[in-house]
Amino acid sequence: METKKVKDSIITMTELVLPHHTNQLGNLLGGQLMHWIDICAALSASKHSERVCVTASVDKIDFREPIKLGDIVILVASVNRAFNTSVEVGVKVRTENFVNGKSLHTNSAYLTFVGVDKDGKPVKTFEITPETEEEKRRYEEALQRRQQRLKERKGNN
Repeated sequence: METKKVKDSIITMTELVLPHHTNQLGNLLGGQLMHWIDICAALSASKHSERVCVTASVDKIDFREPIKLGDIVILVASVNRAFNTSVEVGVKVRTENFVNGKSLHTNSAYLTFVGVDKDGKPVKTFEITPETEEEKRRYEEALQRRQQRLKERKGNN
């Protein structure tokens, strides 16, 4: 099967935090951010797999800083590693505020997606080749996270 590069799976989304995205404190709702993360990651997985991909799991979403009304949210997703029918996608979220000039890394997330055929059945995906040192680190860490997920799944049965 063909091997692809991490850089070919990169998706960047930009969103503006509007009043209907916020809570009573003027901060972006966590659920709204999770929605944007899921969409960005799904697009990255689909770009890599060249098919519809469905969310299989969300490992972790770290909330480092609040995101405020009026902030620009930039989400960047790429495939960290491909397995048989699944891929792990990492999403990095940062904000920019054009008024005060601040830019912050606010969130990180890891999600697993499975490529499916027209009947919703899992399909083998393309392998991925990391090129940069960061991509290689993320590639190795993805295997560790997968092993932990599988271990936890066995423990729950």
